[in-house]
Parts: sequence; structure tokens; C-alpha cells
Amino acid sequence: MPPSVDDRFRDILDAIAELDDLLQGYDFEKFSRERRTRLLTERLLEIVCEASRSIPDAIKQGEPTIDWRSMIDFGNLLRHAYHSTRADTVWEIIRNRLPPLQAFAERRLHQSGE
Repeated sequence: MPPSVDDRFRDILDAIAELDDLLQGYDFEKFSRERRTRLLTERLLEIVCEASRSIPDAIKQGEPTIDWRSMIDFGNLLRHAYHSTRADTVWEIIRNRLPPLQAFAERRLHQSGE
């Protein structure tokens, strides 16, 4: 049985929780110096992006403040142009774009009874 929409939201929340744990105590300078941490961060973001791709457009329209297209594009960059990923871009996504996505995923799961 393929993953449900709720499964995808749980994948997003699990990856964000892992990122929060991984990056606790980090600032941008420390993050940009630690290649292994950046690589793990990029993998977790790839999971978030891939899970987001599977969310139906009708549901995505419920949160127009999230730039879903950019999320998909960033996932493609991580998969196909990983050599051009910039630490400042990744840091910006973590700090500014994940919190609204996390809040939306939590609301959706709460609405579905999770």
C-alpha cells in the first residue's frame, strides 16, 4: 500500500524534528564549517521536499504562504545539482521556510485525527 497523505506529513515532521535535533546549538558559522552536518541536513531536506511533492495540489492550496514550487525545485537541486548547493541557502530554508511547513503539517494531522 503506498504512503497516505498523512504518512507524507509525518515524514515531513519527522525530518524537521531530526533537523531541529541535529542543529541544536548551531549558528550559521558552525553549520557552514561542518560538511558532514550540511550533508545530513541536505538529505533531511530532500526527504521534506520529496514528501511535499506527493501532497495533492488541493491540499497545498490550503496553505498559499508556502512556496511549494520552490520546495520541489530545491529537492531537484539536491538530487541533481548537489555540487552547487550553498550553505547560506540551506540555512535560510531551515530558519525561514520550514517553520510554516511544520505548522501546516501539524494542523493537517491534527485535523485528520492524528
